[in-house]
Amino acid sequence: MAKNKANRTKAHLPRGFADRSAGDIRRTAAMIDTIRGIYERWGFEHVETPFIEYADALGKFLPDADRPNEGVFAFQDDDEAWLSLRYDLTAPLARMVAENFDRLPKPYKSYRAGWVFRNEKPGPGRFRQFLQCDADIVGAASPIADAEICMMAAEAMDALGFHSGEYVVRVSTRALMDGLMDALAVPPGPQRLTVLRAVDKFDRLGAEGVGLLLTGGRKDESGDFTPGAGLAPDVAERLIEALGLTGQSASESPKYSNAARIDALANAGLSSEALDGAMETLSAITGALSATGFGEDKVRIDPSVVRGLEYYTGPVFEAELTFSVTAPDGSVQRFGSVGGGGRYDGLVGRFRSQDVPATGYSVGVSRMAAALAARMDEMPAQGPVIVTVMDREHTAEYQRLTAKLRAALNREGLSVPVEMYIGDSGMKAQLKYADRRNSPCVIIQGSDERAAGKVQIKDLEAGKRAAEEIDSREDWVAARPAQVEVEASVEAIVAAVRPILS
Repeated sequence: MAKNKANRTKAHLPRGFADRSAGDIRRTAAMIDTIRGIYERWGFEHVETPFIEYADALGKFLPDADRPNEGVFAFQDDDEAWLSLRYDLTAPLARMVAENFDRLPKPYKSYRAGWVFRNEKPGPGRFRQFLQCDADIVGAASPIADAEICMMAAEAMDALGFHSGEYVVRVSTRALMDGLMDALAVPPGPQRLTVLRAVDKFDRLGAEGVGLLLTGGRKDESGDFTPGAGLAPDVAERLIEALGLTGQSASESPKYSNAARIDALANAGLSSEALDGAMETLSAITGALSATGFGEDKVRIDPSVVRGLEYYTGPVFEAELTFSVTAPDGSVQRFGSVGGGGRYDGLVGRFRSQDVPATGYSVGVSRMAAALAARMDEMPAQGPVIVTVMDREHTAEYQRLTAKLRAALNREGLSVPVEMYIGDSGMKAQLKYADRRNSPCVIIQGSDERAAGKVQIKDLEAGKRAAEEIDSREDWVAARPAQVEVEASVEAIVAAVRPILS
C-alpha cells in the first residue's frame, strides 16, 4: 500500500552537514595518506582519540559551563555527566597525554586525522562536521620544535603536488606583537585585541587598510564602518614599519628576507622584554630553517600572522596557498589559508600541576581537498568489471565466473573490483548501470555463447568513442564496436580484460 504523502518522512540533511561522494572520499583518503607518509617520515606516530570526551575536558572550547550544548554537541550519560562530541583534535590529545604522561616518551610526537563537530551557525564553506589532520609535539620547549612543525608542513605541501611559489608557511610569534605594543605603550586590554585583529587583516586589506583600522577606523566597499583601535597616526606608522609592512599591498611578496626582516625589527628603535624574547625565538627558528635547507620561498617569517588570540602562547604559523583558480562561473578564487597552528603551552597543564610545552599544526582537510581538485582535471576512478546476467536460471554459474575473475585479476597485489549484476533488469539497463559505475568493460554470456563455450567482452570506453564515429544503427550492428568474443575460460577472459584496464 502506498504511503500517504502526509505520513512520509521528509528526506533532508541537517543544516551544516554534507553527504560525501565516492570521488570526495577517494580524494580525501589519498591526500591524508600522502600527509601521513610525510609525518611518519619525520618520526610522528599515529594515534586516535574517541569522538566523545567529557565536556569539561574541552576547557575553553566550552563557552558556558551552564549551557554545555553551546558551541559543542553535548548530552548527558546515565551518570548525568556531560559528554561532548570533540570540538577539535588538540584538546583530546591534551587529555590523552596528561592521562598517560608518565609512560609516554617526551618529547611526544604524534599525528591524528578524524572528524570534529561544532554546534555553530553554518554558512557557505562552514560546516558543523569536518575533517582535521593534526601533528603535535608535546614536551619540547625549544623553538626548534616549532621550526620542525613548519618544515614538516612545507614538505607535506610539496608531497601533495604544490610547487615552490604556490604556497608559503608563514611564521610569527605572539610575543612579537605583545612586545611591540609594550614598546609603543599600547595598554593591555581591549585596545590591544583590536590592534591584533587589525594586523590579522593585512593579507586582505594591505598596509593602507590596516593603517586605517589601527587609527580611526575603515569604511568598506559596502559602506559599513569598522571602528579602529584608536592609535595615534605616528604610533600606527611605527608599528607598521616595525612589522615590515610599509607600502605593501595584500598581494605583494614580503619586503624582507627572513634574516633581513629580523634585522628590521632589531633596528626599529623599539625595545621591551617580550620583544627581545620574540626576536630570540624567531632567530632560532630562522637558524633551524637555514641549517636544514628550507628557503623562505617555503617557510617565511611574517609578523602579520595573528592566530588564536586566547589560545596560542608562542610561535604561530599558517600555511597559505598563493595561486588563484578560475571557477566554472568565470570568477577568480584564491584559497588562502589551508592549515595553521602554533605553540599552546597551557593546554596540557590544565590537567596537571605545571604547564607542559606543546606545539602543533592542523590541516584544513576539506579546504585542501578543494584546492587540489580545483587545480586539475580529475578523471573519475575506474569502476568495476561487471559480469552481466542474461539467463536467471544460470545465476550460480555467473557467480562462480565472477569469483574466479575477481581472484585472477587481483593477483600480484593489484586491486581490480569485479562484481556480478544483482538487479532484476534486462540487458539494456545492465549496460546503463555499468556506464554509471564507470565500468571499463562488461562480460556477457547468453545461451548462444554458453552453448559455444564463449563470452563477449564489451569495452565500454572504446564503445563510447566508436559511437561518436558510427552514424547508422546498421553500421553499429555490423561493426559491433569494441566487442570481442573469447573462450569462456578464466585465463582467456583475463588476457582480454587486462589491456582494457591499462
